[in-house]
Amino acid sequence: MTVALLLAVPAVVFALLTWQVVDDGPLLGADADVSWALVHPDRFSELLSDLGNAQVALPALAVSLALAAWRQRAAGARRWWLPPLTAALVMALVPAVVVPLKEWTDRPGTPVVPPATGYFPSGHTTTAVVAYGSAVLVLLPWLRSPAARRLLTAGAVVLMLAVSYGLVRRGYHWPLDVVGGWCVGTVLLTLLWLALGRTGRRAPAEAREPSARTE
Repeated sequence: MTVALLLAVPAVVFALLTWQVVDDGPLLGADADVSWALVHPDRFSELLSDLGNAQVALPALAVSLALAAWRQRAAGARRWWLPPLTAALVMALVPAVVVPLKEWTDRPGTPVVPPATGYFPSGHTTTAVVAYGSAVLVLLPWLRSPAARRLLTAGAVVLMLAVSYGLVRRGYHWPLDVVGGWCVGTVLLTLLWLALGRTGRRAPAEAREPSARTE
């Protein structure tokens, strides 16, 4: 049921948002109002939005995948290369999914960016959600401490939210563009989660946190 919701809810929300964007629906008026209330182009918001750049997010993911592969191989895990490879393939799906959607919806940008189209969904948001979320999924099984797992997860969420806020605050994207990026990213992360479950993402018992009997 949880997996079905993680796939269905963002898919339905994305379909509704796409319908509004393509048909110039009434929701775009509220979207513009929120954008005008939040937009304030400054250096700080630009730096936050840059965390969703491929030049930043992809190296962070690459380091995480390399670390996960090293830990799995050192622990003697079978097919140690498969979970990192799966995460990399899901990351590669981002432009393959987002670029055609941008071309189809053909949404103009906000008034503070040069005239152009193709802003929905936000590629920076999708990149951040998938890159930082994938890093969490591949590293989480190898962290012994629950506190470390919570810190890693919270850190990834903060980065995703920082990118989202920066994009809207700087005026690079309308708020609905960012929400659309979250929808696409959530679906891709859920698919990665399912795939990792099938490829053996769990760390060997000796690499995980000791059980209560041995503490």
